[in-house]
Amino acid sequence: MSKYEKLQSRDNYRRVWQMPLTHTASRPGFCCFAMFCSYCASYTLRKQALYGDMSRYICCNGSCPCSGRCGEQKNPELCLCMEVTCCFAQSVASTRWMIQDELGIQNTQCDNCIIGTMIVMQYFACICSIAACLTGSSEINDLAQMLDCVADFLWCTVCACMQTQHKQELDIRDNKGGQAAAYGAAPGQAPAVQMIQTGALSQLPQHRAAVSWCAQSAVAICR
Repeated sequence: MSKYEKLQSRDNYRRVWQMPLTHTASRPGFCCFAMFCSYCASYTLRKQALYGDMSRYICCNGSCPCSGRCGEQKNPELCLCMEVTCCFAQSVASTRWMIQDELGIQNTQCDNCIIGTMIVMQYFACICSIAACLTGSSEINDLAQMLDCVADFLWCTVCACMQTQHKQELDIRDNKGGQAAAYGAAPGQAPAVQMIQTGALSQLPQHRAAVSWCAQSAVAICR
């Protein structure tokens, strides 16, 4: 299955997240940890998603052109540290897609609405900042600064909620033990990474997969 066929297949997943984004406050400890130590949370969640087997680690789980070219096999822990530090948003998105593909989970409409609002605010704040620079208007500049604060607040809260959602799902998966096969993976077996296939886009007969790719990648580039 190609990368873009895999993106299309996510529309057919039947399960939803055990913990909706609106209920992540039920784990206040990890939610605060993910907000104030977001890099550490992303690191631990990726390692947990790999069942602790760092020999299978590939940068961004194979979703970026640099994946597999960063010396991951020599020092995967260091490479993961660099990923969550330099490409934090992509690291969260890659872990999310890894969990969705392994366990057959799709986002709910509410989840998509919350994540989409966060992304839109980031872009809106960026546009207002550019407009303020071009016009030199103090009013637009004040508006841009206000929107930037709102966008940053949404970013911190939604991203922490997403990581809490990931933690809940991974804990349930790991606690099921012998029932892990029902989730699509053998107990203790890390899922396969997803490498980009060169030239897949030129072979795709429809534009729908490309649109899906852009939508799901937006989480990674919104900041």
